[in-house]
This record gives sequence, structure tokens and C-alpha cells, in this order.
Amino acid sequence: MGTFQSLEDAKSYFLGDRFAMESGIEIESLGTDSCVCRMKLDARHRNAMGNVMGGAVFTLCDFAVAVISNHIHQSTVLMDADIRFLSAAKGDTLTAEAHILKSGRTATVCQVIVRDSLSRDIALMTGTGCKLA
Repeated sequence: MGTFQSLEDAKSYFLGDRFAMESGIEIESLGTDSCVCRMKLDARHRNAMGNVMGGAVFTLCDFAVAVISNHIHQSTVLMDADIRFLSAAKGDTLTAEAHILKSGRTATVCQVIVRDSLSRDIALMTGTGCKLA
């Protein structure tokens, strides 16, 4: 595996990520170069129009990048992110699938796709993680 010996190790480590935890994000699965994170939606994730806030979607993506990047090399921090919002979310859950596209000497590049409960593509993020010494 990687930095984390198991899914439970990763979940335990990220309990310290208070914002993600208080936003209701959970790590669903962790592989060699990918992970899946899920966020159950409720009123705190909605904007004045009743749609899911872009910031909630970004937080889910950011967390998924953190999980897989820190699995490849702990400690890694996000230094750049580009997100495309593709559609308004439907249903009560968002799922983010993050994949490592490149793991270099000093950086990782990840791609995250977010889908809603109806399996519709909601957002696409590319993130660059900086590997700290």
C-alpha cells in the first residue's frame, strides 16, 4: 500500500481535518493511486437558492486530493487547484473519485470527478500537491 497501512489508518489520520469532518465527509475507499470520498448533503451545504454550495463541492474535492496525495507521500499540501462546475447536484450525496495522474519528486497531480446520487457528473477538479520534506 502507501503511507497508510489500511483504510482505517487513513480515516484515523484525517479525523484531525476538522473542517472536512464537520462537513460530513468520509473516506469510502483507498487504493494504491486512487480514493473515493463521500459527503452526505444536508441544509448546511445549501446556498440561498437551495442548491449545493460550490464551496462544499470544492471542500469535497480538496479533501479527496489530500487523502490520495498524503497516501502517496505524507505530508503533501494542495498548492494549486482548478475546478469546473458541470451541473447542479441532485439527491442527497456527493461522491468524489480522486486519481493520481503524476507522482513526481516534489509534486503530485490529481484529478477528481464529483458525482451526485443520480451518478451525474457535478464537478471536475485538477489539483497539484506539493510534497513537503
